[in-house]
Amino acid sequence: MNLLTALGIVTKRANQEEVQLTLEITEQHQQPFGLMHGGISGILIETAASIGANTYLDTTQEVAVGLELNLNHLASFQKGHLIVTATPIHTGKQTHVWQAVVSTDTGKKISVGRCTLMIQRLG
Repeated sequence: MNLLTALGIVTKRANQEEVQLTLEITEQHQQPFGLMHGGISGILIETAASIGANTYLDTTQEVAVGLELNLNHLASFQKGHLIVTATPIHTGKQTHVWQAVVSTDTGKKISVGRCTLMIQRLG
């Protein structure tokens, strides 16, 4: 089982212009005080950025892997449906930079972030 399956992350859209993932936040995603663990936002942002960057690549030859992740938590969240939407800022031959917003299904922003990815040659 991979991380996306274990956490329940679902890919809704993935192309070179935009990636959208969803996640239903439950008790398994919370820290001990009943709020969503902040690391969940990091996972969502880096995952969306990686999926997006990999749409540019022949993944039998090279893959995009996280190099740097920056995020800001804007609001706390307990339970419910989250959506992360990521878009590219830079799509070079050696690095990509993607920005992302994690929001509720009503549009309230929970986190914003930026992920830099390195293009790693396989083999």
